Amino acid sequence: MMMKLNLSRIKKFDYRQSALVKNSIWGILANGLQILFVFLFFSILARRYPAPVFAQFLISTTVYQLIAAFSSMGLGQWFIRQYVTEEDQPGFTSKFLKTQLGLGIAFYLVNIVVAYMLYNDEQIRNLCLILGTNIIFDNFINAIKSLNVVQNEQRKTASILVIDGFLRLLIGVALFIYVVPITQLAVAVIVVRLLTLGLFIKVGSSDTITLRAIGLAKINYADLKELIVKNWQFIVIGSISIIYWKIGNILISKMLTLQSVANYEVSFRIFSVLQIMPVIASTTIYPQFIKFYNEGNFTKLNKLYKNVFVGYTIFALASYTFIYLFADFIIPTAFGSGYPGAVECLQQMFLTFLILPTVLLQANLLVAIGLEKLDMWFNVVSLLINIVGCLAGLYFFKNLTAVNYSVFASFLIFHLLQDFSLIKKQFMTLKHCIIFYTAICITILACIKLAPLINPYAFFMGFLVVAGMTAFAFFANKSVDTLSGGKA
Repeated sequence: MMMKLNLSRIKKFDYRQSALVKNSIWGILANGLQILFVFLFFSILARRYPAPVFAQFLISTTVYQLIAAFSSMGLGQWFIRQYVTEEDQPGFTSKFLKTQLGLGIAFYLVNIVVAYMLYNDEQIRNLCLILGTNIIFDNFINAIKSLNVVQNEQRKTASILVIDGFLRLLIGVALFIYVVPITQLAVAVIVVRLLTLGLFIKVGSSDTITLRAIGLAKINYADLKELIVKNWQFIVIGSISIIYWKIGNILISKMLTLQSVANYEVSFRIFSVLQIMPVIASTTIYPQFIKFYNEGNFTKLNKLYKNVFVGYTIFALASYTFIYLFADFIIPTAFGSGYPGAVECLQQMFLTFLILPTVLLQANLLVAIGLEKLDMWFNVVSLLINIVGCLAGLYFFKNLTAVNYSVFASFLIFHLLQDFSLIKKQFMTLKHCIIFYTAICITILACIKLAPLINPYAFFMGFLVVAGMTAFAFFANKSVDTLSGGKA
């Protein structure tokens, strides 16, 4: 009888969360395709251009992405939370889009200044001038993506991004026919981004905005200043998530060789493929957190958080194990034989992946319950640890290991600070934390000590069996606890 009740409870949960699951699955599949296309694009570049030229392209991409981290002022999350409270939502949206466009233009100029300050290489400077225009386009595109989130139109966003990724892949495929100078390749990439922007305006905006309305929207200095002053914590939160990775690449380009830049970026390209899954799922989960919190339904909020936490943890452990076992096959298969140093770099980088998904989840929860300032300070502390660690490590050891361990240490501190806060808010317990970190330690030790002794395929299949049984036991036990609590 108890088993029937448990199954009934599980079905009821699935039904109520079906919209959330469908949105997440659609977003992950479509964005996964887009990331895969971009990954293949970079994989082709790595094979068709010499490593130093490829590294120059990567450095220029990093510079604009680093500036772009600030250009949106991190206002995407603020817009999502504020939108539902606005009476004139079309007018509010038009002002937001116009603000983002203006900020994009301003920060493109900053991009040029930074490029000329950091690098004397004319090739890198020229690439920064070309690729930096992405800052303007991305600001506008990300604003429309935020609008689609609040209107539950993530499918439109995902579909357009798939087209964007596919067009980039076509540019890469063309390199097998004729290898153009790297600056011409950069121009082609910008043309694709411009087409993507046109699709977002025409198709991806849910017919709620027009260029005329954006043009007529009145934004003055006082409005912008008030917006930034009131929501500066979102600026920090939104910016730091990009800076974590890109600052390492900038430091590597200044303190190590172009080959090291290429090795690091090649590893990160693989990292980003798996990273997109929890990132996209989190964009769907975040509005649900806000909804439950605004309704005062803390039972559902807590339940959703814990269920997703377990799912994220299992995914992170499985991803780390897979990469650790097969990195020496993945790197040469994807990027060719010119990046042997990327194998160890990739294995070390995925230490951070063990905690990244749950860091994203807990950050979204903290912001959803109104603790964005606390989350911001956690970001700041973590970033400072990352920068200091990278600088000290590169100065004394001059290798990529210092960068990867610094990033891992900064994320670990970030997670621990989040844990402490959520324990105080009674969203999690000390036991919850101990189990989580124990699972991470066991996984790392098993990979280091046992993997060399066991066939990698058998090892990974064994891990999946253990992880699956653990997940089943958790959710089955959770159903029993829920029913018991309900009877009491």
